Amino acid sequence: MAPFHREEPYNGLPLLPPDADLETKEVMRKAIKASRAQVQLNGAIMNLPNPSLFLDTIHLQEAKASSEIENIITTNDDLYKSVVAEKRYESTAAKEVICYKEALWYGLEKLKQRPFITTNLCVEIMQCIKQNTSGIRATPGTTLSNTQGKVIYTPPTGEAVIREKLANLERFINEEGALDPLIKMAVMHYQFEAIHPFIDGNGRTGRILLLLYLKMEKLLDVPALFLSEYIIQHKAAYYQKIRAVTEAGDWEGWILYMLDMIEKTAINGLEKLEEIMAVMEATSDEIKERLPKVYSKELVEILFRLPYTKRQFLIDAHMGTPKTVGNYLIALENEGFLKATKVGKEKLYLNHRLMDVLDNKVKTRARNTYSA
Repeated sequence: MAPFHREEPYNGLPLLPPDADLETKEVMRKAIKASRAQVQLNGAIMNLPNPSLFLDTIHLQEAKASSEIENIITTNDDLYKSVVAEKRYESTAAKEVICYKEALWYGLEKLKQRPFITTNLCVEIMQCIKQNTSGIRATPGTTLSNTQGKVIYTPPTGEAVIREKLANLERFINEEGALDPLIKMAVMHYQFEAIHPFIDGNGRTGRILLLLYLKMEKLLDVPALFLSEYIIQHKAAYYQKIRAVTEAGDWEGWILYMLDMIEKTAINGLEKLEEIMAVMEATSDEIKERLPKVYSKELVEILFRLPYTKRQFLIDAHMGTPKTVGNYLIALENEGFLKATKVGKEKLYLNHRLMDVLDNKVKTRARNTYSA
């Protein structure tokens, strides 16, 4: 292993694959559990009548959590208002979160065109996140410090060195091999963060690459994992495990952490999906009973695509004239299904039941037991 000194650029960062036993017995046992949980989540999503229904909400939740790791904090309410309202970006934090979600979507679209993760794609994703045209770090001086200001890591320096290591990472990601794909994902994530190729946006770009990799490897038909939420809950361990690879070559501890992230995230994602579906089914039944002239399956799906909706969404779905769909929303508000709020001159309608699930105020309930 190349010598490592915290305050010196780690230009000796070893190329991939690592010279280590990555598939220990403990790692393989954990990989099986993680894979099983992820397959169950994927199956549940694909068995939905409309598997893409919750994608906007799921990706915004991941974007919110990933940005929170970088101390970019926004509330669900601010975030979803900013997405839906014409007067967008009420807060700087909401704007950054939305840019993250758009970068994820950009990456997914690029994968459809060409199913490879490349250095250029990494740069483009970072540019989407940061809304600038910067590229690979070319000037020296980048260091990573802890909360006390002590330097804990100095990434490789020099654009040629960084590009060489990214080219090696690109080959590792895209070449077929015998390594279990979830284990490969853990190695890939460490290496990207250790290279630290950009002045800013490395963490968020690296977390988007995790979802793109799962999609590229066909491990998830719909990339619907709240991976960043796990990192928030185990943030100290994340940095401790990643440093242990650099300083002590402890690949096993790092890989076990990442596999646990996949397993726990998939389990929690399935629970959250069940909560949303339970609330959606109960709400659907109540609207059908109390407002039969308003009810339609398409209307309920619009109400649950995002926590906030507005008249234009119903018009775009060809559900009636502006006056008709306006009356639908007023009727839903009067019956307590929605809460109206003004953003600028525009009226938005909050599906407070869905927002309660996203804010973790609701646990799975039996059908038809959710009271307004």
